[in-house]
Amino acid sequence: MKKAALLILLTLPLTLGGCGTTTPLTTVTTTTSGNWEAQLTGGTGQASKLNFVTTFTVTNINGQSAQPLTITGFSFFNTQPCFVSGETESGNATLNTNTANQVTGSMNYTVTSGVPPGNMLTLTADPTKGGGVSGTANGTPGTTGKLSNGVATGTWTLTGGGGDSSCGNQSGTFIMCQGSNTCTPP
Repeated sequence: MKKAALLILLTLPLTLGGCGTTTPLTTVTTTTSGNWEAQLTGGTGQASKLNFVTTFTVTNINGQSAQPLTITGFSFFNTQPCFVSGETESGNATLNTNTANQVTGSMNYTVTSGVPPGNMLTLTADPTKGGGVSGTANGTPGTTGKLSNGVATGTWTLTGGGGDSSCGNQSGTFIMCQGSNTCTPP
């Protein structure tokens, strides 16, 4: 009897330790991928010709801080002196999905020139500044939903000045659309 009671006491913490681990997730994970086309407005000279297309993926859980973009493709529509070759791209995004599957969030996207060195194009889609990311997702709590009809709007800046006098200290607005040639701000 003592051995049975001892065995029960030894296994009780193991049994109780597993309680509560099967609670379903209540957050939605949103992912996006594919081609996004950026149309920039404003700027003068060469800085007014910085439209591009990019391919990236990002996965974000509601309430999580900005996650890095995994950029797998990038191309300017016009070859020009601000970004001749060797550019590198980086960025991050925060995507939050509500119960109606509407996605909101923010995004930062930066292109740094290789030749000429030192030029930097920065796009900022920030909801606190009148921009942001929007779209719809098909996820439910505890699952991963895919963003569709994604649109990012905000401001862009170009700094550096290498290659042409108009390649620095420029700014304007942009719209970036997921998988679409044209789109309108939400």
